[in-house]
Amino acid sequence: MDLVGDLLARDRRTRDTALGTPDGRERTYHDLITNGYKAANVLRYLGVRGGATVAVDPTPGFHTTLAFLGAAAVGAPVRFDPEAGIEAGDRVVLAPVATAADLDPAPGTNLAAFGGSPERADTTHWEQELWSENPGTPPSEVGPADAAIVGPNREFSHRELCSLAAAAVEEARLNEGTRVVLRRPLSDPPAVAAGLVAPLSVGGTAVLASPRADGEADDDADEPRGDVAVAPADVAVPEPRRVDPASLASAAE
Repeated sequence: MDLVGDLLARDRRTRDTALGTPDGRERTYHDLITNGYKAANVLRYLGVRGGATVAVDPTPGFHTTLAFLGAAAVGAPVRFDPEAGIEAGDRVVLAPVATAADLDPAPGTNLAAFGGSPERADTTHWEQELWSENPGTPPSEVGPADAAIVGPNREFSHRELCSLAAAAVEEARLNEGTRVVLRRPLSDPPAVAAGLVAPLSVGGTAVLASPRADGEADDDADEPRGDVAVAPADVAVPEPRRVDPASLASAAE
């Protein structure tokens, strides 16, 4: 697999569990892929085309995951930093409704909010557009060398993310029965590769942990939510196995 958007292939739409979110809900591959198409089409409606950057809130969640997958499907790199996206003039900025209320985009940047109805009329209500959008496959021309994530220090291409994901699959022996718990914010590209792209690539389950105030990801309970945690080596996790995204990135260099 060389493209993140390959995760949304129509023949992968099964009733197996693909995603677990911090609120305890689970979505099947059918649900995730169908809504991934919808997210891609919402972004296209907001003016996103190949190469146009989408800034997304870094908190792991259903809508931030959909935005990442939808952007990948249309060839748009994602920057997991809404404020930086405002400063850079990104084509679309997606943030929680409370955060979006304080953002002031310049002309050319479309602001979208999730988690409730935005107060300002010029802010797109993400969920409302998502649920009403066409679930058809969005047209795109994406290459493996195209940027998938704009990190704080450099860009990560589709090929690089898929390579990191493949390394995580091998290191942690991931398969379709594995539950991988992402205990890092989405602003950590190697963690996104290991905790989201990797399990989805083999038909496993990606479980998104709740964020902590320090920017890590954690759960209120000490009970494991899966088989493998994606977290730094110095962070205690309840899962029996771990992938350290920093070590994974170093080994790939």
